Amino acid sequence: MSTLPYILLEKKIGDTPLETLETWRQTQPDLIGVPLAYAGRLDPMASGKLLVLIGEECKKQTEYHNLDKEYEVEILFSIHSDSGDVLGLVKESSAPRLDKTAVNEALKSFVGSIEFPYPVFSAKTVQGKPLHMWAVENRLDEITIPTRTSEIYQLSLTEFRTLPRSEVVNESLKNIERIPLVTDPRKALGNDFRRPEVRKAWANIQSTGDPSDNFYIAKITCICSSGTYMRTLSELIAKKLNTEGLAFSIHRTTIGTFDKDTNTWTHKF
Repeated sequence: MSTLPYILLEKKIGDTPLETLETWRQTQPDLIGVPLAYAGRLDPMASGKLLVLIGEECKKQTEYHNLDKEYEVEILFSIHSDSGDVLGLVKESSAPRLDKTAVNEALKSFVGSIEFPYPVFSAKTVQGKPLHMWAVENRLDEITIPTRTSEIYQLSLTEFRTLPRSEVVNESLKNIERIPLVTDPRKALGNDFRRPEVRKAWANIQSTGDPSDNFYIAKITCICSSGTYMRTLSELIAKKLNTEGLAFSIHRTTIGTFDKDTNTWTHKF
């Protein structure tokens, strides 16, 4: 049994935070019946560090809500989706020529304080209902999408590459299938994350153009304040580059407190 009031777990692609902490609980017989709570969600398609509070520490959950985060994100250009990642209804868009210089220039404009719209497929509540339910019901035109202000401390390009159409589709579908089947109509957007429709949308991407067509992918490292959605950031960076895009992968590498004056972490979990 952990002697700390918390533990840092690695969430896998396809798992929910709850599944991650419950899987770990099964390896800790002394924790059966002990309260566990995660501090900071990760999307189904995201992986990485998950901070789990143990026992009495769960009562202090709000104290962990404003921790800074570091992410490694791959942005896929010229394909976009209504969810902002590969687990959405994807469409292909125009493909301008990109290079490292253009991407680096775009990234500079996002460092600092920035106001983001919440992703429409998120748990943010509007008029008592999560945004993703408004989206599933096709009623987004009835509400105003809320925004939040985030702080991006550092944003850097670590890799720039291309990937053939066939590999983009195959890798996306492989990750989508990592999510266990969800049959509860109250969960997973009411329809197993809409996977039948999502699969069809990716099949359409596959059948459009040539399998060897290349798509640009930029891998970035982002250090930011709590609540900064990498899906939204990916979309905005693509828009800055006069195209569209989505978060091809999201991996959280660090949770803690970042000092923007010294550009160092003063505390890491």
